Amino acid sequence: MLFTNIPALLSATLVGLSRLCGSFEMIVAGRLFSGVCGGLALNIHLMYAGECAPRKLRGLIAITASTAIAVGKFVGFALGLREVLGVDALWPILMAANALPALIQLLTLPFFPDSPRYLLIDKKDKEGCIKAVKQLWGDGDHTAEIDDMMAEQEAIRGEKAKSVCDLFRDKAVRWQLITLFLVSSCMQLIGINVVYFYAYNVFIKAGIPPAQIHYVSLGVGITEILTTVLCGFLIERAGRKTLLWKSHAVMALALGLLTVTLSLQDSFFWVPYCSVALIFIFIMSFGIGPAGVLCSLPTEIFIQSYRPAAYVFNGATNWIQLFILGLLFPFIVEGLGSFCFIIFLTYCLSMAIFAFLVMPETKGKTMLQVMEEFNCLNYRGKKRQTALQQRNCSVMIVTRL
Repeated sequence: MLFTNIPALLSATLVGLSRLCGSFEMIVAGRLFSGVCGGLALNIHLMYAGECAPRKLRGLIAITASTAIAVGKFVGFALGLREVLGVDALWPILMAANALPALIQLLTLPFFPDSPRYLLIDKKDKEGCIKAVKQLWGDGDHTAEIDDMMAEQEAIRGEKAKSVCDLFRDKAVRWQLITLFLVSSCMQLIGINVVYFYAYNVFIKAGIPPAQIHYVSLGVGITEILTTVLCGFLIERAGRKTLLWKSHAVMALALGLLTVTLSLQDSFFWVPYCSVALIFIFIMSFGIGPAGVLCSLPTEIFIQSYRPAAYVFNGATNWIQLFILGLLFPFIVEGLGSFCFIIFLTYCLSMAIFAFLVMPETKGKTMLQVMEEFNCLNYRGKKRQTALQQRNCSVMIVTRL
């Protein structure tokens, strides 16, 4: 996590000095370094936060990443206003503003310990694990949490970290991989970018002056922040599965109605206001559901040896889909118009059904308990029974020790 700040600082330096040097190549290189930082830091932060969190707060702490992303987008909107830094003379400062959070993180991270799970399971450092637990969670009885980690360590049986290829080959994590792929694909395939694309025209039709649209965008950003915070309070009460299938069902309904209202935009004076309301409903459902739940999911459904590879796969899936959708999106909109929402509606509805019927609940469960849930899907018949007996045997041995 410390090293990921270096590309961010390089990016800010190159972009900030690009105008002084008269070089657009510095802007391109700076954006490249910024992308490297974003791709690395997001996945590492999610894994670190999930591994540092106690079981009862695992979802809430992981969602801080989603909240931070929403806050970052809001700050970017705010700094981009003409009243702040959105003028020709100040754009280098605006583009280099990412240096500040990177510098803060670079100075504060050395005071944080490695995650307790990493210290105990990967480094075999029980004393370091206990010290990290006390530093992160405070004084108290954390025996149950440490026992869970030891049970996971025994189940792994000294296996080294798996590669992404092992993730694809191993039948023991097949349904975990399918679940992660489908949920992570939601970030791009549920149509959030399409909604933002149409938001400008919808706001104009609703009578909002073009000069005021930027302030409405700030309202959208505040909505995202509030919904991710709300998700943090709901995720440990309602559960991940419930939040996912209900939010996807609401998003599918919102996209269906938005297709209708956009088609009738000029027919009735009140239709644009319905479109505005549907956009905010969709964004709220996105923040409460997939945007928040995805943060904790890879930590909860994969054991320690597979977790790094799972985060690599999750990050690669997200950025590759974003790249492909960015290339195809203009042609989709040109060909289908507002009916392009039907494509994303279908995916939302499919994900709601998958989450409701197939996906196990992970709320309040240990990593091994979640693994047992997925073994019901990964194994059939005798193979499944054998695998379950082996896992139960491992847990019994650790409990006796």
